[in-house]
Amino acid sequence: MTGSINQIFNQKVYYEIRLESIGGLGANLCGKMIGELAVRYLNLNSAGFSSYGSEKTGTPVKGYIRFCPPEQEIRVHSPVVSPDLLVIFHQALMRDENTWKGCGRQTQVIIASDHGQEEMMGNLPEAIGDCYVVDARQIAMETKSRINVIMLGAMAKVMGFVSQESARQICRDSLGRKYPAALEGNLKGIDRGYDEVRQLSKAEIALFKSRLEKENVPSGTGSAQEWGYVTAPIGGVNPRFGSTVTADLSPSRQGYIPVFIKERCINCGLCDSTCPDMVFQFAEGEFKGRKMMVNRGLDYYHCKGCMRCVDVCPVNALVRGTEAEHADKQYFLPNQDMLRAPDYYVKTGPDGYITSESYLTEKRIEGGEV
Repeated sequence: MTGSINQIFNQKVYYEIRLESIGGLGANLCGKMIGELAVRYLNLNSAGFSSYGSEKTGTPVKGYIRFCPPEQEIRVHSPVVSPDLLVIFHQALMRDENTWKGCGRQTQVIIASDHGQEEMMGNLPEAIGDCYVVDARQIAMETKSRINVIMLGAMAKVMGFVSQESARQICRDSLGRKYPAALEGNLKGIDRGYDEVRQLSKAEIALFKSRLEKENVPSGTGSAQEWGYVTAPIGGVNPRFGSTVTADLSPSRQGYIPVFIKERCINCGLCDSTCPDMVFQFAEGEFKGRKMMVNRGLDYYHCKGCMRCVDVCPVNALVRGTEAEHADKQYFLPNQDMLRAPDYYVKTGPDGYITSESYLTEKRIEGGEV
């Protein structure tokens, strides 16, 4: 764990944190809470902001936070390039080499790792500092909290100079008044994140890497093309695929998926017209002796689990199902026109584990915690 505050600032000007996340996991709020905590309870100066595109669930989100002693002003407001602490809210992001950009031996890493998918750890680069993992989704599910408070507790433990009680208190200040009914679960989530985050040993990391090599999957720190003024495509093309339809939205699902019961489908097309992500695959076919456009299935790569299709279906041909119970999706039909995403997104596939929001009640939809 990181040493005391005085030891840190004897060696550097700022203590810098970078959050790597996906829209919908609460990283933006987590960054605000940890920044406010530093000012209120650690007598530090703090500055932070988040970077995201269309504010669409499933698109990349980055958070940047800086701490410095109270007598010093923070005059840097650019993204954190070389973080002292890197926090990864979803392990699918480990395959993206941009997640690791600027990290070195000085960088401690915390990863929200799902039990049963430890092979993702094979993507850890060699040149990083200590690596910690916490089963944030399982904890959040059990405590009826969210991933961001689990990661907040884990961050407090790993940083070393933030007490568990300070993390609990900032949660009370930020969420307690606005969502009192959710406070108990959030506090339990912070406590378990603090208590259950653990450091990976070198032997564990070596084992993960050996498994990845056997599967012949490239680890995530190659030398990719850097887009800039000279190398950017002509014509205003946006090369940042994270904000386009080619992105895999499956990691942002909240534990549920729409399950397609083809025998009930009347091919009315309401699901297709209400879906925000072009999930449904209609093609020419025959229904009740008539030639028409027929629903062939769902592209789960681009389904973020909003369940609008389930709400609008008039014949219950689409029903809500728990993703962990449907690992083999019978009508999973990727849209071939959209398979231009990088390999690491496509190979990641749908998140087959219940995430934190799975067990939240309809209170969240009606104005629960953010």
